[in-house]
Amino acid sequence: MKILDRYILTSFVSTLFTVFIILYFIFILQGIWLFITELAGKDLDFFIIVQFLLFYSPKMIPLVLPLSVLLASIMTFGNFAEHYEFAAMKASGISLKRAMQPLSIFIAILAIISFWFANDVIPKAEYRFINMRKEILQTKPAMAIAAGQFNDVGAINIKVDKKTGEKGQYLENVTMHIKSQSGYDNKAVIRSIDGELASDNTSNILNLHLFNGNYYEDIVPKTSAQMRKKPFVKVAFEKYTMNIDLGALQDDGAQREEIKNTYHMLNIKELTYTIDSLESSLTKEKNSNMENLLVRYNTIYTPYNYNPKSQSKSGDTQVIDSLKIKEKSIDGDFLTAFTPNSQGRILQSAIDYSNNILFNTESNDASSLAQIKKINDHYLALYEKFVIAYSCFLMYFIGAPLGAIIRKGGLGLPIVFAVIIFILYHFVNTFGKKLAQEDGIQPILGAWAGALILTPLAIFLTLKATRDNGEVNFLGFFYTVGDFFKRLFSKKEQTEEKQTIE
Repeated sequence: MKILDRYILTSFVSTLFTVFIILYFIFILQGIWLFITELAGKDLDFFIIVQFLLFYSPKMIPLVLPLSVLLASIMTFGNFAEHYEFAAMKASGISLKRAMQPLSIFIAILAIISFWFANDVIPKAEYRFINMRKEILQTKPAMAIAAGQFNDVGAINIKVDKKTGEKGQYLENVTMHIKSQSGYDNKAVIRSIDGELASDNTSNILNLHLFNGNYYEDIVPKTSAQMRKKPFVKVAFEKYTMNIDLGALQDDGAQREEIKNTYHMLNIKELTYTIDSLESSLTKEKNSNMENLLVRYNTIYTPYNYNPKSQSKSGDTQVIDSLKIKEKSIDGDFLTAFTPNSQGRILQSAIDYSNNILFNTESNDASSLAQIKKINDHYLALYEKFVIAYSCFLMYFIGAPLGAIIRKGGLGLPIVFAVIIFILYHFVNTFGKKLAQEDGIQPILGAWAGALILTPLAIFLTLKATRDNGEVNFLGFFYTVGDFFKRLFSKKEQTEEKQTIE
């Protein structure tokens, strides 16, 4: 390796490492803020908290790594251009294209590592993260309830003044509100002096034993006289046991999607197998729905098959004979062959049948759409593993020529450009994924939306910087746009003044 290549590579790697550590720390702080309610005041060991965040942190790599590469590229090459190091290279016959070659090899290796990380490390970390949350709730039941504040647990709102014991299982002065089905008012209130939490590692049920308390429940009055009395039930108890489903604790806030969508825990091989199974299941479901619809259509009653003279032995006409056909041939409008009462029944029967078919069709479409969305989510998870590798190349070939063009290093202007470009990339990616999840576009387009939008910019900037055919004057561009709108509005004002004078 030549001295120049070693110098460029060392400068870029050191900048990349520093930027990556800073950004990664910022995103981890965001995770701490996200889970602060689950970690604070739960009597957890420091090692468990570190392990919890360690399993959460790998999912931040797809966000942190591309931004780090972009910012490090702009800073490194901007610093070279600002200190006229590129001018010295060009004077020695070394072009920008030649200076980018060693870093291109390094970015290729980084892309391969990021692909391996997204395919092997992130799914395993996600699996451990989700299961660790469940394990904490089962092995440390006191984590479900924080002392000194009300805790929402499904349809229960509970508060305890103090927790004691090795696992915080003993409770003092328990107040519990049981919500009604509407969730807007309290169905019952329980007060007890003491309580105890118990759970089994093999079960999702948390047992809450209350001692020496009272149970209060409002009675719904049936008359105005009872309403004025405001009736309620009060029951004193020595021991009262309630079962709390821990699944309700895992289904709150931002984690609802993560727990339900297990496709984040699968690698490429597992995703491919799962997608094939889901598509086969969807095909079978559609075929079954079509067969059921055809059976319903073929078994519909048609009055053409009706014999009006058929009667039962008792002399009463059969049920279907209530539709009395007139003694004439059926020509033109079929309903004219029936009496007015029978016509109404036929029309109502047809309306009911059509509504039934419409309801079944809409239900089948909703079920199929839910299955399609699930398949799209798996496809997006599959393509994202390749997108993260490509994004390293993309951000490098945007950042390196952009740094050479703007000729600014440090943390000033490079951060501005890096944030603007990354926000655009992240916004387009998020929009594309949401659109693909709703089956608005193909999943491959949704996953690669940001890359497809910024790839032309990367090609343009790379060609512009390597060919030395002029600089991209971003400030001049903004000034030109500003002058255009200024002239446009001034023309409108002059036109309005002329119209007012006339």
